[in-house]
Amino acid sequence: MKAPRLLFIITFLCSFFHATPEADSCSSNLNLQVPIHFDTTNLQCLSVWDAQSFILRYVQTSADIWSFILSTPDTNSYIAMGFSINGGMVGSSAMVGWVASRGASGGIKQYYLGGVTTNQVVPDKGNLQVIANSTFITLQSSHLFMVFQLETTTEPLSSLIFATGSTGLFPAPPNFALTKHLDKVSTRIDYSKANVGSSQGAGNSSQVDGSLEATDSCSSKLNLSVPLLFDTTNLNCLPVWNTQGFILRYSQTSPNIWSFILSAPNPNSYIAMGFSPSGGMVGSSAIVGWISSSGAGGGMKQYYLTGLTPNLVVPDRGNLKILSNSTFITSQSSRLYMTFQLQTNQPLSQLIYAFGPNGMFPSAPSFALTQHQDKVSITLDYATGSSASGNYSYMKLKRSHGVLNILGWGILIIMGAIVGRYFKEWDPFWFYFHASVQSLGFLLGVIGVITGLVLNNQLRVDVSLHKALGIIIFVLGCLQIMALLGRPKKESKVRKYWNVYHHNTGRILIILAVANIFYGIQLGKEGRGWNIGYGIVLAILLTMAITFETQLCNRD
Repeated sequence: MKAPRLLFIITFLCSFFHATPEADSCSSNLNLQVPIHFDTTNLQCLSVWDAQSFILRYVQTSADIWSFILSTPDTNSYIAMGFSINGGMVGSSAMVGWVASRGASGGIKQYYLGGVTTNQVVPDKGNLQVIANSTFITLQSSHLFMVFQLETTTEPLSSLIFATGSTGLFPAPPNFALTKHLDKVSTRIDYSKANVGSSQGAGNSSQVDGSLEATDSCSSKLNLSVPLLFDTTNLNCLPVWNTQGFILRYSQTSPNIWSFILSAPNPNSYIAMGFSPSGGMVGSSAIVGWISSSGAGGGMKQYYLTGLTPNLVVPDRGNLKILSNSTFITSQSSRLYMTFQLQTNQPLSQLIYAFGPNGMFPSAPSFALTQHQDKVSITLDYATGSSASGNYSYMKLKRSHGVLNILGWGILIIMGAIVGRYFKEWDPFWFYFHASVQSLGFLLGVIGVITGLVLNNQLRVDVSLHKALGIIIFVLGCLQIMALLGRPKKESKVRKYWNVYHHNTGRILIILAVANIFYGIQLGKEGRGWNIGYGIVLAILLTMAITFETQLCNRD
């Protein structure tokens, strides 16, 4: 009994591993079990849709014949490869293939996309000169291989569209109607270099140019290996992030069309260009593109930044009106070139640039964006082509906020407290000095709190703890001012209770103020200089307080 059971288990495991899908890639050999009518030894190969594992192989078989093999995982639906004049679906001609019911039946046809509805997608029509008897589709190792040859005296159209249909839905006689695609992506291909640029859409892909790294600059000529849909001869050019080598080229193509090309060294992660209404990240809409340095994935999407956490950065949403089929990203000479066009009279002038952590890419199905590794903001004058760091506009406000609060809550309030405790023998000078210094410190502190609220409203950053401490300090300061106005006479019975309240409220205010100042310096990323500077001032004040306290104890 044991031997048959063991034999059954071995047979089951062998059949399981044999049925496991084998991934296709450009590094693997093409080994089809059916004969092909053309030579496959010199096929060019590239990944054209990494999220769906679409692999395209092609070769110019003769002067006027081009041969194609499209490999995709079997999705139990049709697969399509379209050739477009302008990058759009309408007006394109597509080769569509399917194998239904796990190999029971299948077919391959040319379709002409006369419109966006299914009744406008016409079978057996199109502008492709398909060579007779050259087309077939086969299912092998859970992959579909669609083969066809085109007759053309020039290169095939370079704007390509790839699509997958809904699961279980196939073209069927007599009309062979095509159901709406489940997902699609568009690319542009340079046939001579086997290089593609990825257009906007879920699961975009691209092939990385493995040439030596070269720098880009506004003094160098833009020489992309993929065709663009707009004139690049009169582009404005400026470096927008010198430390990271970001170069922006743009032009107003027509009264309401603006064209952009962002060039950046490939960080093996995403690059992003955001348009902000306030200069802050929250509320901005960003164009994000990526191509891995290994060629394993690529894509381009619009994101809407509703908050600071990754789950609040929403793909395929935003306020940018992106011109249809105008977007693509390509890698060339170890740099990324991200191209897009916006339909607007005037783009927002406050721009944000960022790049992600190495090796982290948006991926299907959520295309979630990881937190940026670094970012910068600028303000761009489109008319003059000049820019200024967007940090300047709020850096002054941020530093004013810090200086006012340090001077008000962190120095003057402490000085006034020292005078109030240790110089009472200089009556009434000590009282007027104490009240004046505390009032000045409170006034500067209030202005500092207001600048902080304005800064928070502009940047919309998450500083909830710092903000809460600032409000508590402000409330305690108000209570001290009210205590000053309601100060009872020395001979009053409640004076001792008032003293306990006034002194302890002041101590709590000072402790919270000092802690919040150091925390604010950390949040503002002002560096060690501010910490050391305020630390020295605080040490001097503390030394004075200890010295005076020692003298006071000795007198008592």
